[in-house]
Amino acid sequence: MQIRAIIFDLDGVLTDTAHYHFQAWQALAHDLSIPFTEQDNEQLKGVDRLGSLRWILQKVGRTLSEAEETRLMQQKNEHYLKLIEHMGTKDLFPGVQSLFTELKQLNIKIGLASASKNAGMVVERLGIAAQFDFIADANYVKNSKPDPEVFLLAAKGLGVTPEYCIGVEDAVAGIEAINRAGMRAIGIGDKELLSDALIVYPSIDALNLADLQAL
Repeated sequence: MQIRAIIFDLDGVLTDTAHYHFQAWQALAHDLSIPFTEQDNEQLKGVDRLGSLRWILQKVGRTLSEAEETRLMQQKNEHYLKLIEHMGTKDLFPGVQSLFTELKQLNIKIGLASASKNAGMVVERLGIAAQFDFIADANYVKNSKPDPEVFLLAAKGLGVTPEYCIGVEDAVAGIEAINRAGMRAIGIGDKELLSDALIVYPSIDALNLADLQAL
């Protein structure tokens, strides 16, 4: 296989904003008198904002109007944005910058496929925005992971057909999205949990480009 592009998820792969999302969702759930634990938060990996809100609401069998859902999502996002105000280059996972440098040297395009509407701002804070050849996030897709839409959008923006793309994810929904997009899936995290990935690395720092080229 000739790799022409690698498309990365953001949260849990290049940086860790999961704990900020957890704090913001937990505060909102508390306001709604709904219990919300770190285990619950694991279920929201790769899920968009509306899907996450509805997952929390279904815990107590509650449904809300579209207007109320919009208000609560805005409330959660405002809290989250305050929490990440102090993010910077220090929050970039070890190994990301050296990997990106190697990809640039090999003329392999770099894409982003994130379920977050704040992805653009986060990569700016991490100091890596200019290194992406295309960024696809929740602002530009209708369907969230495990739907492959965001990965297919990234591939289209990169000008690379899916069979020449590798996707890198830390969530089960993300791995499914990559596979459904017709790309090769690489997992970051738990090998048992991400069993549908071709290769699973414990962290982005452990990712071996030679292994991927051998696929």
